[in-house]
Amino acid sequence: MPNITLNAHFDGQSIILDEPFQLPRNARLLVTVMPPSMDAEREPWADLAGTGLAHAYGDDEPEYALTDVRRT
Repeated sequence: MPNITLNAHFDGQSIILDEPFQLPRNARLLVTVMPPSMDAEREPWADLAGTGLAHAYGDDEPEYALTDVRRT
């Protein structure tokens, strides 16, 4: 499944998608909490950042085990 950015909101109990989208069971999600109001100048930068994150955590990204993490 390719990375996709979906608009959603929090209703006080659950995260709800703003538009219907079929997600497979146990789909991995990356949730970014946005400030309550974004002025028009900052919104394109937030979209660009979201796109960058989607590319950084793509389907071809290997899964790293805890044993792969090293302290330097």
